[in-house]
Amino acid sequence: MGRPEQKEQTRRRLIDAALALSAAQGFGALSLREIARESGITATGFYRHFRDLDELGLVLVDEVALTLRQLIREARSRFREQGGRTRASVEAFMDYAHQKPHLFRLLLGERLGGSTAFRTALRKEIDRFVAELSDDLEAQARAAKQPTADIPFAAEAIVAIVFSVGAEVLELPRHRHQGLADRIIKEVHLVLKGAGFPLARARKR
Repeated sequence: MGRPEQKEQTRRRLIDAALALSAAQGFGALSLREIARESGITATGFYRHFRDLDELGLVLVDEVALTLRQLIREARSRFREQGGRTRASVEAFMDYAHQKPHLFRLLLGERLGGSTAFRTALRKEIDRFVAELSDDLEAQARAAKQPTADIPFAAEAIVAIVFSVGAEVLELPRHRHQGLADRIIKEVHLVLKGAGFPLARARKR
């Protein structure tokens, strides 16, 4: 193995260790010593890859958000009608939040703490969710020959709803998830209806 590959492997071990520890206790509670111990890499080795914990946190935010965006994108791609796409997106989001609550909190709960750089990175990731949803909705509206002027505002409102209301999944038992999903879907459809977006009724399962 060459030096560049070895360096990337070491960096990956640090990232994976931080992700694993975040899943157990949240990133805000981590220390460099814990990450070094979990990864089997010395503190000196850590500083060869990251300036400090904040810089590592920015990488984690990017990875977690990218994974969640991919899950939602894949879920939406299975449906043509917006009703089905909305439900698939919301359920994918809630499943992720339920299965990896501390990683979800990395995107949601810790945006009020940490460094300015960390909070800025979290805001940028939320903006990416808004941009992807806006692009998707605009493409559907154009195909249906519907106006698209209000869709960016609708996308911003929808992402705010899903993240704020969806965060309740962290405190709910599994049997109450469906009711929360139905509530979010209804609120999303109200926003889309207000924006004049063409909605088709989702097929019942």
